[in-house]
Amino acid sequence: MHFNSSLSQIESLPLTGDLTQDDFEIDKDLVEVPLTKHSGTALAGDGSSLGQRNNSLVNQKSEELHNTFLAHRQERQLVILQDFPDPDALSSAWTYQLIAQQYDIKCDIVYAGALSHQENIALVKLTGLPAQRWTLQTLKNKDLSSYQGFALIDNQGTTSQLVPLVQEAGIPIVAVIDHHSIQSDIKSDFFDVRPSVRATATIFTQYLQAGLLTLDSSINQHIKCATALMHGLRSDTNRLMQAQEEDFMAAAYLSRFYDAQLLNAILQANRSKRVMDVIERSLKNRIVQNNFSIAGVGYLRYDDRDAIPQAADFLVTEENVHTAVVYGIVHDEDEELEVVIGSLRTTKLTLDPDEFIKEAFGQDSSGRFFGGGRTSAGGFEIPTGFLSGGNENSAYAKMKWEVFDSQIKQKLLRLVNPKDNPIQSE
Repeated sequence: MHFNSSLSQIESLPLTGDLTQDDFEIDKDLVEVPLTKHSGTALAGDGSSLGQRNNSLVNQKSEELHNTFLAHRQERQLVILQDFPDPDALSSAWTYQLIAQQYDIKCDIVYAGALSHQENIALVKLTGLPAQRWTLQTLKNKDLSSYQGFALIDNQGTTSQLVPLVQEAGIPIVAVIDHHSIQSDIKSDFFDVRPSVRATATIFTQYLQAGLLTLDSSINQHIKCATALMHGLRSDTNRLMQAQEEDFMAAAYLSRFYDAQLLNAILQANRSKRVMDVIERSLKNRIVQNNFSIAGVGYLRYDDRDAIPQAADFLVTEENVHTAVVYGIVHDEDEELEVVIGSLRTTKLTLDPDEFIKEAFGQDSSGRFFGGGRTSAGGFEIPTGFLSGGNENSAYAKMKWEVFDSQIKQKLLRLVNPKDNPIQSE
């Protein structure tokens, strides 16, 4: 099954209900996955006939996304990323935008936080990736009436400050495309969440292979987007070391279009001094219990938030450590926002970061988990609430940090080593 960018040919494609076996080119004995709206269940294979199942699922989801775009043709959409988007999110959102253009849909890619990781900054600058930072104040001053829908890419709305305000404006969710575990019950026109896939970039590359957009190596924008996808796929699979068959197949397809020199330039971006300082703090403050390395790094500027996952990446390389958790209080003076942010990295195959983080920190009063994860990595964000601010008083700031530091350690050690509790009873 292949789609064509010509609108007349797009419209001539069969609707979902009219699809035949020949359209999918699959084995007649293959059990087909029914096409329905999101019912709250993530898509995953059970391991048997995995290649055939994946092929069928990709074709069906590509056809479903095609029909969704047709239904929303000539609209304007927001593509909302997590507050601190990574290469997987950025590249996937750009691909969504380019595919949507085939249907005369205009998309604006937005995020509320910051690009602080040096590779993310390099990716956006060197490729011209069209992502915009919208702070909460920016959003309040925006006229959202021109948007008919929004898409969540590489997230499910739980890691973006923008989503609640966009929903309050009455803008409906058109699409949710992600590879993380289910975070909440979301209803959308199109839903493709596959926790079994290592990167959202892999899912979007599969859409390209199915023909939703035909990459052309003579088009500079296509080359740069393919390079961004390769970077996203590579970063979320730990340089392909945790990649599965479909990730390798996606990388093989992108290899025909991406710019190796451009990707190398992105990867050669240097760490800033502030990032190195945070890594140094994590080394100084870490405690190691049962092969877990846990480190609080104190207060960080909002723009330095990405130093936390980089410190976790570093700590997990220590001998006799299979899992590292690094956290700190991140403060944004402009938005008067303060939040505890943490990252987990693990090499232990039997440890599920999503389950571990959810069990450690639980949910807020509305039922939203404070964090989650995917294979080998996870993160959490916990608002400081009433205790926000007041950091100009050094004694108070120190006392507040000690409280949060002890509480985070207590919740982590309850799972790692219940006997080692930082809050000792008298």
